[in-house]
Amino acid sequence: MRQAQKQEILEALQSLGQAHEEIKEQLRQGNRHLTQRMPNIQNMLSECQEFAISLGECIERLEGEGHPTVGYIESYCEALYGIYAEIDGMDSERVEANKICKILRKQLIRIENSAKKDIAVRKEVVFLPYKASMWDCMESVWMAARDDEHCDAYVIPIPYYEKKWDESFGQMHYEGNEYPDYVPITGWQEYKIEERRPDIIYIQNPYDDWNTITSVPPQYYTKELKRHTDMLVYLPYFVGINDNVDEYFCIVPGVMNADRVIVQSEKVKNAYIENIQKFEKEHNCVGRYGDLDKKILPLGSPKLDRIRRVMESGKIEIPEEWKDKIYKSNGEKKKIVLYNTTIEAMLKHKEAYIDKIKSVLALFRQEEEFVLLWRPHPLLEITIKTMRPRLYWEYMLIVEEYQEEDWGIFDESADLDRAIVLSDAYYGDWSSVVELYKITKKPIMIQDCEALTS
Repeated sequence: MRQAQKQEILEALQSLGQAHEEIKEQLRQGNRHLTQRMPNIQNMLSECQEFAISLGECIERLEGEGHPTVGYIESYCEALYGIYAEIDGMDSERVEANKICKILRKQLIRIENSAKKDIAVRKEVVFLPYKASMWDCMESVWMAARDDEHCDAYVIPIPYYEKKWDESFGQMHYEGNEYPDYVPITGWQEYKIEERRPDIIYIQNPYDDWNTITSVPPQYYTKELKRHTDMLVYLPYFVGINDNVDEYFCIVPGVMNADRVIVQSEKVKNAYIENIQKFEKEHNCVGRYGDLDKKILPLGSPKLDRIRRVMESGKIEIPEEWKDKIYKSNGEKKKIVLYNTTIEAMLKHKEAYIDKIKSVLALFRQEEEFVLLWRPHPLLEITIKTMRPRLYWEYMLIVEEYQEEDWGIFDESADLDRAIVLSDAYYGDWSSVVELYKITKKPIMIQDCEALTS
């Protein structure tokens, strides 16, 4: 049972207590005119019984049959019936008011004690990922919630829209079918957040309407979600490079609106606090965004948890279409190079970045001992289309030719960890993927986007 539901039951029992006080008041006015008051007293007893039956049915519906509290409610109803029958037609001078009041009080106390002790509170926790490839920033937290016997955890992938040049919504994307098989998915149209009011909501998209490339539906903006939960938690989808984080990421709406923000280290926590305090001071709203020491929690990154778990398990499923590229005809395995291309580098280097990709592909195309595993940032294509439209068709032609020639691997899957663990070396841009790759202790080389590879 949810905490709010249990609280409603306890408040309902308090209402019964108030009804008892009214009955007691009627009984203790003395025997004079008690006969005239008796129908009213009996009516109140009947109302208490009906109310208790309804309450018992509610508990049984939520907690199942045979719940101890329901048993005490049944005893209470029997006591009410007994009192009703006893005073029905009885001479007013024989009615024992004190005895009746004690019986009612004793029965109600038993129900209240059982409700407090025997009704277990279950938390309802909701995870709202939007990009399946970023699920790793939530997975270890979800696993803990899933394994908690007092918790009901729901994974609800939400759609997102591409934004047009004027920032209006364009094509909608939904990736709910791209999550691991062991993650049960709840449809975003099935679960009504405003009605369910989950105890905790975890988010991975902190931008609300700040992002010029994509947007989740406005009902999932953090300023809206905050109205429907007592605990909004932001889990960053990235890992700060060398424990550094840019100011922008510290003051996005999701950070400011969240009740808790989970960060990878104490150093990153301090950066968030410093930048939020700077924002508050500049906008004359010191203290507006809460107790920052309690709000920003350096509990580590779930992304790091997941890559360690995958490495320890040693279980990697290699797609059949990859195997012909990874293994030579004699069965010997080639060295796999993970090639990571990012949004930030593309926006900075523009045409030079396109030329760099071409030169890298040309180099690896000739290699017989290495195979390239090219994994672009999941939003790279949309970003080029929106922010660098003159480069879009050239980039898409490169991708199309690479896939058609079929000499390397093009990985658009949601499973980043597979690429990290399977590969033998990293090549590409600085990004949070580098921080994940460091865990593997394998070679890392950062590309110079202005220098063509030969």
